[in-house]
Amino acid sequence: MISTQELLEGFARNLNIIQQQTKGLSHEQCLLQPPFRGNCMNWVLGHMAETRNSLLKTLGQEPILTQQECARYGHGSEPVCADGEGIIPSERLLSLLQQSQERIAVALPRLTAEDLARKVKDHRGEVPLGNRLFFLYFHETYHTGQTELLRQLAGTNDKII
Repeated sequence: MISTQELLEGFARNLNIIQQQTKGLSHEQCLLQPPFRGNCMNWVLGHMAETRNSLLKTLGQEPILTQQECARYGHGSEPVCADGEGIIPSERLLSLLQQSQERIAVALPRLTAEDLARKVKDHRGEVPLGNRLFFLYFHETYHTGQTELLRQLAGTNDKII
């Protein structure tokens, strides 16, 4: 099983990649919809913030989003195709992701082996907390990879990684 330190480093690495892939992009560029089935950078950032919100709650930390904000960016929510009501500015989403990282850095090192073995509920039923945390990390990594293509959609034509 992955250690809490490795999880912490993994979440930090994801955030670093996200920050690199969004550097210099405007909120408007983050709203560009890909020409294939998918979501824009803003939705991906919001979805990662929504997922980290769930992670923070699981870790007993203060969430970074309200329930209403989570609903807009949650699994199965409608794509973000334009700015409007309920759309969080991309700059704020990046700030929220940074705040979540700080809270994760406080909570993860406190977990014991017993904590990681404790059963929690998720979409699969009851699973050990360690499995839930790893799934959330895997899920975020999946979406972190999407940011490379979405950066290019904004016309950057550069190589970050």
